[in-house]
Amino acid sequence: MQIRIHQIGPGMVQQIQSVCMECQGHGERISPKDRCKSCNGRKIVREKKILEKITFHGEGDQEPGLEPGDIIILVEALCGFQKPISTLDNRTIIITSHPGQIVKHRDIKCVLNEGMPIYRRPYEKGCLIIEFKVNFPENGFLSPDKLSLLEKLLPERKEAEETDEMDQVELVDFDPNQERRCHYNGEAYEDDEHHPRGGVQCQTS
Repeated sequence: MQIRIHQIGPGMVQQIQSVCMECQGHGERISPKDRCKSCNGRKIVREKKILEKITFHGEGDQEPGLEPGDIIILVEALCGFQKPISTLDNRTIIITSHPGQIVKHRDIKCVLNEGMPIYRRPYEKGCLIIEFKVNFPENGFLSPDKLSLLEKLLPERKEAEETDEMDQVELVDFDPNQERRCHYNGEAYEDDEHHPRGGVQCQTS
């Protein structure tokens, strides 16, 4: 931590506490020549992993010195779950989401008094903040007859009122590369319309 003292008047000073810009609050500073080229000294590398199990223990986002979290699946998000979590003081606690308590993707919840110690109050702790990542099933995970059964259990969906003026279209996966190619081809076509490319004309005498 950095503590700065500013004089704001005769006999009056202001003390400001902030995170150290050199170590970003980690308590150590890595020389630029010794930094990892992949993470630039942040100790975190983003990478994709192919996950094949239903519950993915330890495959959540990772932080230096902390155990990565788990990914919960859709049935747990809808029907409840219990999961063990390792705390900062090497204890294990069980978090519980009760049936009917819906957990949405990117929901942020907390556990009171299980977070970092409060500054100058070492026996008091803040909140342990938990961000949930819900893993949805892949396409075709259920047969049509089982999908019909699942639909009966879920809230009724609203049917769109279709009129003769409406056109039916299909959803497809978005491909950003294809979008860029279409945009580029459109610009090239428009440029040809405004500036037609003609051949070199012969000079006549």
